[in-house]
Amino acid sequence: MTIRPILRYPHPGLKTVCTPVTAFDDDLKTLAGDLLETMWAAPGVGITAAHIGVFKRLFVLELSKADGVRNYVNAEIISSSPTLVRQTEGSVSMPGATEDVERPASIRLRYQTLSGEMKEEDADGFLAICIQHEIDQLDGIFWLQRLSKLKRDRLVRKWEKAGR
Repeated sequence: MTIRPILRYPHPGLKTVCTPVTAFDDDLKTLAGDLLETMWAAPGVGITAAHIGVFKRLFVLELSKADGVRNYVNAEIISSSPTLVRQTEGSVSMPGATEDVERPASIRLRYQTLSGEMKEEDADGFLAICIQHEIDQLDGIFWLQRLSKLKRDRLVRKWEKAGR
């Protein structure tokens, strides 16, 4: 496993819509392993292949050691709750910058495993927030786009002023 360079905001690749994974092979498993190492080094709790400039629909989460590593391939949200929650979010592509984002409190998603097996699951709380955040990135939506223009502009100015 290799730690890969992370694209930094405002890299145009962070706006790229990722293509579906079609080959469930050793290269995909290697990519997932590299994502995990890169996420740990960042550090973060989630990372997409897009964050390292590989525009495939793959992301990795590890919310806690107890929960373990979760790999999601070709994930899509198939339903979400009308109830919204606010959660502080950030990105490995914009280290040190955080802001509250509002998202559905629970979701149902469909995805594939690294071996191609199709699965569906429900997620709520922090897990649901993280999944939505990473799927947004796979869809070319950087988390800042979920903020009001005022909050987004203020956060970007602060981040740029810090010399990042």
